[in-house]
Amino acid sequence: MRDLNALRVFAHVAQLRSFKAAAIKLGLTSSAVSKAITRLEAEIGVTLLQRTTRSVGLTDDGATFFENCRQILDEIGRAENLLSRAVVGPYGRLRVHMTEGVGRRMIMPLLQQFLEQNPNLSISAELSDRVVDIANEGFDVDIRIGEVADSRLIARRLGDLRFVTCASPKYLAAHGIPKSPEDLDRHNCLAYARMHTGRLREWWFKSDGRVYSKTVRGNMQANNSEALLVATISGMGIAHVSQLLARDAIKDGSVTPLLTRYTASVTPVHAVYLRSHNIAPKIRAFVDFLMEHWNNKT
Repeated sequence: MRDLNALRVFAHVAQLRSFKAAAIKLGLTSSAVSKAITRLEAEIGVTLLQRTTRSVGLTDDGATFFENCRQILDEIGRAENLLSRAVVGPYGRLRVHMTEGVGRRMIMPLLQQFLEQNPNLSISAELSDRVVDIANEGFDVDIRIGEVADSRLIARRLGDLRFVTCASPKYLAAHGIPKSPEDLDRHNCLAYARMHTGRLREWWFKSDGRVYSKTVRGNMQANNSEALLVATISGMGIAHVSQLLARDAIKDGSVTPLLTRYTASVTPVHAVYLRSHNIAPKIRAFVDFLMEHWNNKT
């Protein structure tokens, strides 16, 4: 085997099941990735990948070859990372996805300090409330709200979000103050809608040691919590958002907390990245930094 880079290209295609995703991850063109695989197959005399217009799969020989390649590359990667940490530490570009509220209020204020401590790193950040596929989209880390059930991922818990039900004084003066979660049935509730499914996020409450959910209705839905807060401040209805997001609006009186006797349960916030025997130094450094500096008063 003359070209170790060809093994790396093959391993990425085999893991991601996509020439395009592998090209993005490696910083190559799809054409360069395809040519590297073709040369590798010609050199070893075995077809490694089954290609269709919609998918890429492994042949039986390809699956066996991939397992051996992965072990070899992991060992090489561990040796390279030991050397790079000893010489320059984390380096390169770190691609991070984060939800808008948590990203703007918790992560972005920490980035200057992180980059000062890691001068060989740069960060490319996307802030959105969509659900991302880390592997296929090439992200290194995703800051994700809620539980993480995907076995391909490692999720390190940074802290918790606490939610508050709130409305503007204008709305409450016109429609009255709900005294219990059941009273919400008589109010205009502004719900968070998940982008891909359209399903409304339930509101969670706790009473007498029992945690339960409430499905609400109203004349507006949005897939962005900050948009819901803006609508709430304008007097449109009642919202259920994180205290982190609503903190300033509560402080200046733009919204009033409601149902405080029914304290809602917390929702975890995780830093999520792909499971691997060889975690890149830049990922490890970023997640360790967040674990150390996260302000959990959210």
